[in-house]
Amino acid sequence: MPRRTATMLASTLMLIALLCAGVFIPVPYAEMSPGPTVNTLGDHDGEPVLQISGRKTYAATGHLNMTTVRVTSADYRMNLVEAVYGWLAHDNKVVPRETLYPAGKTEEQSTQENAEEFSQSQESAKVAALKELDVPVKSWVIVSTVVKGSPAEGKLHAGDVIKAVDGTTVKEPADVAKLVTRHKPGQDVRFTIVPAKEQAAAEKEKRTPTKTQDITITTTSSDDDGEKRAIVGISAGTDHTFPFTVDIKLADVGGPSAGLMFALGIYDKLTPGHLTGGKFVAGTGTIDDAGKVGPIGGIEMKTVGARAKGAQYFLTPADNCAAAAKDTPEGLTLIKVDTIQDALGALKDLRGGDTADLPKCGK
Repeated sequence: MPRRTATMLASTLMLIALLCAGVFIPVPYAEMSPGPTVNTLGDHDGEPVLQISGRKTYAATGHLNMTTVRVTSADYRMNLVEAVYGWLAHDNKVVPRETLYPAGKTEEQSTQENAEEFSQSQESAKVAALKELDVPVKSWVIVSTVVKGSPAEGKLHAGDVIKAVDGTTVKEPADVAKLVTRHKPGQDVRFTIVPAKEQAAAEKEKRTPTKTQDITITTTSSDDDGEKRAIVGISAGTDHTFPFTVDIKLADVGGPSAGLMFALGIYDKLTPGHLTGGKFVAGTGTIDDAGKVGPIGGIEMKTVGARAKGAQYFLTPADNCAAAAKDTPEGLTLIKVDTIQDALGALKDLRGGDTADLPKCGK
């Protein structure tokens, strides 16, 4: 066989071998891409996204779209060819797999965490919107989760209302950890609680719960590196009672990033007029009970998805502005927001056609 022919054949076989390796050898990466965007003022799967009863509502036009990111599943193993294609694709992003699925965490656990974050974001969106409308909302600190095998297991339960720790009244979830960590590991801590069943019964009967219990738990040591803390194995959260019903109907969505857009949608439906002035506004951002907007992941994918759907303006958390401004889709204006008040102010400017002074990302 001529040397040139042999060289070409060897090169071809090498190329085929490399392609096969690229197809069959998995790499430790996952992919993010633009996901669906849903108008919080409209319908999804045949029913309104926001359903409010017990309070007068108003028709709302325009778009206040929440945005999402689509990610590869935890059990999907990307190959080298797919990773290279994802790196080259403009609208996709390849990231280390552990970014989306930390080591030791199953897909079921990740899904459950996302569902819990989504549920909490809905609650905070309701609270933030109603506070802006001066509608009173009752709030209290609860046991959010109990770690299996921890000292609290069997003594405290999810939904228990934490009234005090060691006799000190609890006002915020952060108070619980602060009071527990005053102890050394191995010391006792006393919780004064309203059991979850009593709290639920009181809410149903529209009365103040009267049955409290004192629960003593022996603390254990945290697994942190460095100095050990006293813990009991719970996370604290906040629960609320609303003066009317606000339901958010949106399945197959997880995480906390839709909080801002839900809050704005609720506000729009509870106020006369049209918050967007008929314009197509999309956005993202976590929100807390006080209306503070927080950063999210996948901002580049969300702006692409929003623009593809037709959005003209995108409400962007202040901490995501720098990343979003690096590659803004043509025709999309990024509006920087740090609070729900910022978002409402920007929407007022849009309604009035006063866009020159909008707090834009990159200005």
